[in-house]
Amino acid sequence: MTAFKRLIQLSAAFLVIGLASASAQTPGQSQPQAQPRGPGGSPANTLHDVFDKLFGCWKPPSASAATPMDITVRFSFNRNGEILGKPRITYESATATDNDRLAYRVAVMEALQRCTPMPFTETLAAAIPGHPFAVQFRTHLQSQEKRAWLPTKIL
Repeated sequence: MTAFKRLIQLSAAFLVIGLASASAQTPGQSQPQAQPRGPGGSPANTLHDVFDKLFGCWKPPSASAATPMDITVRFSFNRNGEILGKPRITYESATATDNDRLAYRVAVMEALQRCTPMPFTETLAAAIPGHPFAVQFRTHLQSQEKRAWLPTKIL
């Protein structure tokens, strides 16, 4: 195993351990009330509000730190707006390097930490627990030009 791959694995392990220890609690301690975080003080009332808050917490790595890419993360909330289980990366741009992937994975986890626990209205808090969210963080610029007018093969 190369030293670079080992560094990536160790960085990812420290990130997971940090997320787990932040939510861990020793027996006998009373659990402090979670303070709602994220942009805007009003609770999310719709799914659109949830996505707006998540995108408000997103700070992609600078272009000097990583090449722009797309990344998708899948997770669920509980009733209190905390993340259930471990978020899972389900998509990364195919052209991304290992450095790019690591930088964007860290940025996604930092965005989730900034936004959680997310405040929900009572109605949304009753409906949202356990339902999976797949959030696409898109920074890769794609060409909007359609090339249907060009033939695929020139005879």
